[in-house]
Amino acid sequence: MLKTCFKLKAIQWLTGIFSVLIATSSFGQTSFMFQNLDDFENPGETWAVAGNVQADLNEAGLMTSTKGTGILVNIPTKKNKGKDLYTRESFGDMDLEVEYLVAKGSNSGIYLQGMYEIQILDSWGVAIPRAGDNGGIYERWDESKPDGEKGYQGYAPRQNPSKAPGLWQKLEVSFQAPQFDEQGNKTQNARMISVSLNGVTIHEDVELFGPTRGAMEDQEMAVGPLRIQGDHGAVAFRNLVITPFDSQTPQLKDIGYEVYQGRFENEPDFTQLEPYQSGKQEVLSSNIRTGSGQFLIHYKGILETFKEGDYDLGMLTSGGSGLLRMDGKDVLPMEPGRKSGNVHLTQGNHEFEIVYAKIQDWAAPGLSLTIAGPGLRETELTNINTTFNGPTDPILVDPRERPVLRSFMDLPEQPRITHAVSVGSEDNVHYTYDMDNGNLIQVWRGEFLNATPMWNSRGDGSSRPLGAVTRFGKPSFSIAQLSGPNAPWIADSTGTHFNPKGYKIKSEDHHLAFIYKAFGATVEDDLEILDNGQGIKRTIGIIDDQEGLYLRLAVDGMIEDLGEGLYLIGDKDYYVKIDSSGSAEPMLRNSMGERELLVPVAGKIVYSLLF
Repeated sequence: MLKTCFKLKAIQWLTGIFSVLIATSSFGQTSFMFQNLDDFENPGETWAVAGNVQADLNEAGLMTSTKGTGILVNIPTKKNKGKDLYTRESFGDMDLEVEYLVAKGSNSGIYLQGMYEIQILDSWGVAIPRAGDNGGIYERWDESKPDGEKGYQGYAPRQNPSKAPGLWQKLEVSFQAPQFDEQGNKTQNARMISVSLNGVTIHEDVELFGPTRGAMEDQEMAVGPLRIQGDHGAVAFRNLVITPFDSQTPQLKDIGYEVYQGRFENEPDFTQLEPYQSGKQEVLSSNIRTGSGQFLIHYKGILETFKEGDYDLGMLTSGGSGLLRMDGKDVLPMEPGRKSGNVHLTQGNHEFEIVYAKIQDWAAPGLSLTIAGPGLRETELTNINTTFNGPTDPILVDPRERPVLRSFMDLPEQPRITHAVSVGSEDNVHYTYDMDNGNLIQVWRGEFLNATPMWNSRGDGSSRPLGAVTRFGKPSFSIAQLSGPNAPWIADSTGTHFNPKGYKIKSEDHHLAFIYKAFGATVEDDLEILDNGQGIKRTIGIIDDQEGLYLRLAVDGMIEDLGEGLYLIGDKDYYVKIDSSGSAEPMLRNSMGERELLVPVAGKIVYSLLF
């Protein structure tokens, strides 16, 4: 019965009977808005839509929800353990984006085509992830094998960028479905082209030789539904977007070429030139013998498209410039290097024209032309026969060899941090401190730093985090002297007498204390990686305490007091856990359109950042 059901689904997908299309782009993007459960087949009683969800950081399995829409939530109970959820729509090749939030200790998974599981699990703080951890490609299973060997061909994530329970995490997948001939024989295995978790690539080009454990069928298929595991724990989802790639690749045909020797800075008048050679080609290529290191190739031919829509075209030329025209109109101008443009094409034949002028006689010839469009993943249209000058091999910093690195640090839409100190640990939890403001500016989980921009060639002095980064807004002071609890936070260093005094290494290389003077007081800002790799402990100690000093622990559009010293910051981005605030009480306030968490300075203040 199940096999018949999903064969029918494949037919319905091909004929377009079902539609979950809430928001559609020119590339056929499908967004699930979770206004109701109509996009799913026979959802179980534990599935619902909600306006908000909350998971407890400390109590296993506890998740609550509030009325509303926009979030898909599954909360099993002891009486009803729940069941898996299937989309009505079926998919083949596709890109998937989704955000999810798990309860403490919770377990779920996303099965592409109902067959290939990417694990969802509370793997917060796991040092060495396995295939069964968050983001892993779950193992296959053979019951006939001996115990300990039944599971095989599972793929652990490269690193563990997982966040804490109760925080939103983002999964992005590019998937290529298995292919079959007319007789139904599989001709190509499915592949995970790429998988990223919280902005970190954790899988690349992984071939799937068969269904993972718990697949809905034994036999693979060309299309299948998206399936969400629903019987292993509380989990919530939002912003699910699927981009299907079901279009036939456009074809180049009737390719003719003319070759001209010499150096051409611009497109010439071809009517005034005699070609060195000319002819026809089966494929678009720069592999034409010209007898010279400087030449120009002029291509003309037909591009046949099989679906109307907007197409992105990209070109890369080696040692010179390139131009692309479609139906007599310039799409890509005569420029060197990499370029891209967009054009609307109807279904059918279109005249194309390419000019490739190579002026650097020492460079190997190279021409690349790519196309992406409605239902079409970016595809190479040329026969690449040369190695383009690609990116430099990355210069990565190992925290075991260099746990502290001073560099410039660039933040999105913020001024460059010119005196940044990044500190790494073997627990794969790292942070950057802003010496100009005496404050923590970002933390991340995963690998440490990419110092290629800093050390390659002349460099620009900057390094970049390699893991899943949590940032704390624009650079600002963590300590301020205010006239009262309602006074606005200081905007700059005016009147602060700020004077950084460097840092000292405490018990370990990644345990540092930053020291500075401000407002007549000496501040020691002690930062220590938590033993379980789940966050950072921060201790603020002050010598020569002054009147009216406040410590700002967090500033964001949203801050929620969860009780017992625990606060949820932003759109469920991270937690602040206050361990000790001296003799003062923390305070939440509204200021300048944002929420701020402050503590009056009265003795040592200790709190943890959990992410």
